[in-house]
Amino acid sequence: MIEIEDRDLDALLAEDPGGPVVMLNLLRFRPDGGRESYRRYAEYLGTTGISARYGTQIVYSGTGGPPLVAEAGQDWDMVLLVRYPTRKHFVEMIRDPEYQAGSHFRSEALVESVLQPTVPGT
Repeated sequence: MIEIEDRDLDALLAEDPGGPVVMLNLLRFRPDGGRESYRRYAEYLGTTGISARYGTQIVYSGTGGPPLVAEAGQDWDMVLLVRYPTRKHFVEMIRDPEYQAGSHFRSEALVESVLQPTVPGT
């Protein structure tokens, strides 16, 4: 699954413990230009001011290596940890029409992804 459904965003808000959220992103790129398309997505978020507007902060970005403990096929091309001031900031960003206009770069980049909210310090 790559796209975020409205019902998932509503559930994220309904389970909000308050405070910041750090989103774990596990990304598997399409072999035919996926990494480049994801780079365009990241550039779009920066040049349009979307990242600044919603207070996103990349906490960690790394290229995945061979897993030490995992089933076959559970390796990831990239791992990102992205902090948002609140879950509401994240949801509003995803629903923003300007974000939606560039989200195709992300969709075109990925074969598979995991996007999991985490609560800092717990």
